[in-house]
Amino acid sequence: MAYVYEMWDYLSPSTADYNSSNLNITPQHVLTETGTKNQVIHLGDDNSEERITLSGSTAMFYVTLQWTVLTTTDASKLFNWYNSTALANARGRSFRWSHPDDGHIYTVRFDSDLSRLGQPGNLFSIPTVTLKVLGRAT
Repeated sequence: MAYVYEMWDYLSPSTADYNSSNLNITPQHVLTETGTKNQVIHLGDDNSEERITLSGSTAMFYVTLQWTVLTTTDASKLFNWYNSTALANARGRSFRWSHPDDGHIYTVRFDSDLSRLGQPGNLFSIPTVTLKVLGRAT
């Protein structure tokens, strides 16, 4: 799926802590791309607003992925990628990730817990996992 504007257009270059794109297990679904900015809105008693943008014009993006069917090997690889201190170390280290829809490589980190569910036939699923997009991979 191609977009006219993509996250890529709003992000700065970023170098990953773990400089590898080996998380090459394409999710079955990119559920959401969420964009936000660090802003606070104060409401007055008269319903007036004071709007404060804390991070200038910097956009923040989150991508929620889903793997509905995984082999034991792929489920183990994702589980290890998340938990290994040498790789992502849960939310502790950033890494390179290739977006399956827009084709760009981003620097990301995990921004959620990772749950792995067993299914009949020695298959697994990861219902959702959220990545915080830190920038365009360099």
